[in-house]
Amino acid sequence: MARAWTGVRALGAVLAAVLGASLAGCSSTGGKRAEDARKAQAAAGRAAVTTPRWTFAMVTHSGDGDTFWDIVQKGAEQAAAKDNINFLYSHNDEGQQQAQLVQTAIDKKVDGLIVSLAKPDAMKDVVARAEKAGIPVITVNSGSEQSKAYGALTHIGQDESIAGEAVGDELDRRGRKKALCVLHEQGNVGHEQRCAGAKKTFGGELQNLYVDGTNMPDVQASIEAKLQSDRSIDAVVTLGAPFADAAVQARRTAQSKAEVDTFDLNAKVATALKAGTLGFAVDQQPYLQGYQAVDLLWLYKYNADVLGGGRPVLTGPQIITRTDAAELQDYTERGTR
Repeated sequence: MARAWTGVRALGAVLAAVLGASLAGCSSTGGKRAEDARKAQAAAGRAAVTTPRWTFAMVTHSGDGDTFWDIVQKGAEQAAAKDNINFLYSHNDEGQQQAQLVQTAIDKKVDGLIVSLAKPDAMKDVVARAEKAGIPVITVNSGSEQSKAYGALTHIGQDESIAGEAVGDELDRRGRKKALCVLHEQGNVGHEQRCAGAKKTFGGELQNLYVDGTNMPDVQASIEAKLQSDRSIDAVVTLGAPFADAAVQARRTAQSKAEVDTFDLNAKVATALKAGTLGFAVDQQPYLQGYQAVDLLWLYKYNADVLGGGRPVLTGPQIITRTDAAELQDYTERGTR
């Protein structure tokens, strides 16, 4: 903690600060140098704070090759560099294995945990063990309903039901009558909520199609078969950016005229939106989920700050169309949207 200063020392410090500010204000060159130095520090990955080098672990339900979680991880890593955090990342799309990775982090006595709750039943006990060990937990992306009950500080992500309802409304706005909702990970409560939300607000008919998300050829073949067997389907909604391209290929080989829409955004999706091969995307800002999770853990450790007031901190949904894609493409290409 800072020591109490004497009046003379405090006055001297104030005068020095005022003088420094005046000089900076009088010299655009000096201001530019300071800004350049700040940017160089950030680019070098040097911390912007002098707090202890705490260790935070993030354990998610990501499968291999999921670009969504690459963006989450990038946001977390950049916040960690700024906050002087030693950041550990691990993932497994099987609930029990994810829980084991959380236990490994607990055994390492990390200073903070960030976890997703796509399969909350598998994670409940291990999250309780983390809190019993005195490790603060923030949940991200999935499990907003369980987060508070499990004792997490807050949840960062989009409300999946609300996001699904936004999709149903958008399908109606586009005049669609029969939609296919493609679920690529069975047992993921967030995915079920997305499709249920879309079904709730969509004025047409919506069917669920379960596919094996770890096998992209199977994903494409399953969607293709459904489009061939039911020519009345005029919209296909995938629940992750990597699966949108498979749906586009399935539409082509099935010679279907169905519009393909998707949850989540990446460079490939932005390009497809601009080209018109995708109708719209639902962005939940994964970079922000990773960045804010690390930042909020740091704030809690440093200053006992908590955001949300007992409610989730929402990062979405935002409907992205062809009109928006050009503006966001630079960000998607650098891997932050």
